[in-house]
Amino acid sequence: MSRRPDKKQAPAQDQSNTIKDPDEWTTGEEPMTGAQQSYLHTLATEAGEEVEDDLTKAEASKRIDELRQKTGRGES
Repeated sequence: MSRRPDKKQAPAQDQSNTIKDPDEWTTGEEPMTGAQQSYLHTLATEAGEEVEDDLTKAEASKRIDELRQKTGRGES
């Protein structure tokens, strides 16, 4: 009976390069996605704020971050 080698866990990857600033996104100037728009409107309603419907992906991402902090959804 052959023994299988123990599986080693992969080392935790440095995630510092996986989160890009929205201003550096290659698709940042495209219109926001449907998912972004839906989440943005949910957050805006909770925060009692209005949001524009013609934001870019990058603008929507930044606004989502702002509203998550304001509503407390950004906290773990």
